[in-house]
Amino acid sequence: MDGMRLGAHVREDADPIGTAEAMGADLLQMFVTDPQDRKMPKPAPHPDAERIRSSPIDVVVHSSYIINVASLNNRLRMPSRKAVEQQAAAAAEIGAFGLVVHGGHLGDGDDDAQGFENWAKLFERQADKGGFGVPILIENTAGGDHAMARTLESIERLWDAVGGFDQAGFCLDTCHAWAGGEDLVGLVERIKNITGRIDLIHLNNSRDEFDSGRDRHANLESGHIDADVLVEIVRAVGAPVILETPSEGVADDLAYLRSALS
Repeated sequence: MDGMRLGAHVREDADPIGTAEAMGADLLQMFVTDPQDRKMPKPAPHPDAERIRSSPIDVVVHSSYIINVASLNNRLRMPSRKAVEQQAAAAAEIGAFGLVVHGGHLGDGDDDAQGFENWAKLFERQADKGGFGVPILIENTAGGDHAMARTLESIERLWDAVGGFDQAGFCLDTCHAWAGGEDLVGLVERIKNITGRIDLIHLNNSRDEFDSGRDRHANLESGHIDADVLVEIVRAVGAPVILETPSEGVADDLAYLRSALS
């Protein structure tokens, strides 16, 4: 598949371009701040920003894990909105083509309609400021009864809320879909019938069985998902691919995928 961009999440933040070059990646995914920091601090300028911007390797940024713009808790939702704005600006600063943000979740007893409305408000309020620095690629999630983007039904409701905004995109994670109980065969068509688009693939196998609700990634040929099914998803989507598989095997995963697609 000529022109297919294949890459991986780069955990070596000190030299992301060098790490991506060493594994022969066309693109990389990285963080712009500590993804586990519950305070969600404003990202500092990346010390290697000019090299990242000028490299032929494309970049996408993954947001902090704690972000939850759907939450009905003001103490989480409001900082989450600000963090998305700031991390999108930092992503633009290094020339990234998008910011991946998890769909989020609600608490027991919360009105899920308000959660979907909160997603719409994220885009509405930022539009008043001139928009985000880069498109926001909403990622499907693996578990939780009150998740905003686990099932196709929840994704459809989410897209009813945000699909009309120009900067809303979609990131399909194969491990998350599998763990969330969605059959991967034909999934691309079913999602595109809802969203009209898939902008990025997180291509991951799963360490756990179907519908486990557990988000534990495996290398492409070593998990519970048939590797041939993963390859067919890449063919069907035709979007950039990021591997988030265990680091000790990610270079082999990239080589396997290139060979399978050739």
